[in-house]
Amino acid sequence: MQITDIKIRKFFDEGPMKAIVSVTFDDCLAVHDIKVICARERYFIVMPSRKNPDGTYRDIVHPIHSDFRSELERAVIEAYQVQLVASEHDDTMIV
Repeated sequence: MQITDIKIRKFFDEGPMKAIVSVTFDDCLAVHDIKVICARERYFIVMPSRKNPDGTYRDIVHPIHSDFRSELERAVIEAYQVQLVASEHDDTMIV
């Protein structure tokens, strides 16, 4: 399965959540609401989840293998950082 598109849907300036991302696989399947988190000076992703009646959360979708999770996390964080730099650059271009 190949990652064919990554879209940063929303950036956050405050708090540990830095972005909400959508990822497309094989131009056939989209996964929305992947979160980019920065905690303890480390970036990682959190998969979409829902809250259970007991207050815990359960992932709606998640990678089965750790190798694919690492690949997905690397790609999403890289796309986030590229878009962050681009958006900062665009802000400095406004006169």
